[in-house]
Amino acid sequence: MKTTKILYWVFNILFAVLMLSSGIQNAMSTPDSVKMMHDSLGYPLYFIPFIGVAKILGSIAILIPGFPRIKEWAYAGLTFDLIGATYSIYCVPTPEGKWYYMVPFLALPVLAYIFYHKKLALTGKA
Repeated sequence: MKTTKILYWVFNILFAVLMLSSGIQNAMSTPDSVKMMHDSLGYPLYFIPFIGVAKILGSIAILIPGFPRIKEWAYAGLTFDLIGATYSIYCVPTPEGKWYYMVPFLALPVLAYIFYHKKLALTGKA
């Protein structure tokens, strides 16, 4: 049980930090964020802060204990964001746009979600 809880927190913190760091950059519309999302991938400028705020809220939701339904939605939304980012990188033919660099980042939500449900099963709340 202790190992499951430790792995749950490790994967969730890593996932939250990943999404929070990119979310803050998007919400603030930093030049790097605008260059990547608008100039390289073609997303409209108004979308960048919106997705940033969504990432920040989702990151907070997966870290706060309780609220299982909100947590499920946050896992789904953040995972869809990563899948969408991977697909966008795949579709834009640029030398630095190697979509397979996203695979480790796609593994994080999967592992975080698996250990979330393992932790729930151990505590009898599943």
